Amino acid sequence: MPPSPQPEGEIIPPQYSEGSAHPMPDYAQEQIPPRNRGRNFFSAPGTYFLLAINCAVFLWMILHGVSASSPSPGQLVHFGANVPALVLHGQWYRLLTATFVHVGLIHLATNMWCLWNLGLLGEPLLGPLGLTAVYILTGIAGNLLSLGFNVILRDYVSVGAGASGAVFGIAGILIVLLSNHKLPIPIFELKRLRRSVIQFAALNLVIGLSTAVVPVGIRIDNSAHLGGFLSGLALGVPLVPRMTSGRARYLQRQKLTFAGAAFFLSLFAYWIANLK
Repeated sequence: MPPSPQPEGEIIPPQYSEGSAHPMPDYAQEQIPPRNRGRNFFSAPGTYFLLAINCAVFLWMILHGVSASSPSPGQLVHFGANVPALVLHGQWYRLLTATFVHVGLIHLATNMWCLWNLGLLGEPLLGPLGLTAVYILTGIAGNLLSLGFNVILRDYVSVGAGASGAVFGIAGILIVLLSNHKLPIPIFELKRLRRSVIQFAALNLVIGLSTAVVPVGIRIDNSAHLGGFLSGLALGVPLVPRMTSGRARYLQRQKLTFAGAAFFLSLFAYWIANLK
C-alpha cells in the first residue's frame, strides 16, 4: 500500500490581545526600543525568517509542478518529507527538512498563522536566534518521536511533513517561560498569556488525538506534536532562572541548553537506529 501524506495538523492559533503580545526579559528591553515593537520584520526577524523559509519551500514545490492542494506522497518525499525507511538508511536530514515541507496550501496557511502568532509572542523572550533554535530542535524532536513510534509499529512508509511539531515546541517553551513572575510585565498579564498558550496547546492536542478515534479523512502525526511539545517544555526549564539575570548570562544559558538538547537528540536518534 503506497504511503499517504501525513500532515502534522490543522492547528488553531492562540488568542491574545494586540497590546500584550511582547512580554520581554530585561536584556530584550535593552535591545529593542519601544517604537520598534510593532508587528514588522525588524521587531521579530526570527519569526519572519522562519515564515519566509516555509513559504519559499512551498513556492519552490509549486513551481516544480507539485499540486497546491493535494501533493502526492512521492512529491513530498522528493522535497524532503520524513519517511522512516529513508531516514534509517542514512537520510537523517529529513528530520529537519520535513519541518519546512507542507501538504498543500491549507496545511501551510494554518501552520504559518500559528507560527506567526506564537513567534511574535516568543521572540522577545528568546531572541531571533533562540527562537530559530527552538523551532529546529523541537521540530527534529517531534519527528524523532514519530520515527520511533513508526519503527516500533513496523511502519516504514508513512510520509510525515509540516511545521506543527515545531509550533507545538514553541508553545511548550512559552508555557514555561511565561511562568517567570520576574518578567517586567504585570503578573495578571503573564497568567493570561500563559493560559492562552496552554489552551492553544491543549485544544490542538485534543483535536489531533480525536482524529485517531473519529475518521475525518486526514492523518495527523500526533507523536510529532507530542514530541515537539514535550521538548519545548524541557528546553524552557533551564532558561527560566537566567531570564532576568542579564543578557550575557541568559544567552550563555541558551547556548548550553540548546547544545545539550542537540546532544540528547543525537543519542535518541542513535537508539532509534538500533531498535530491533
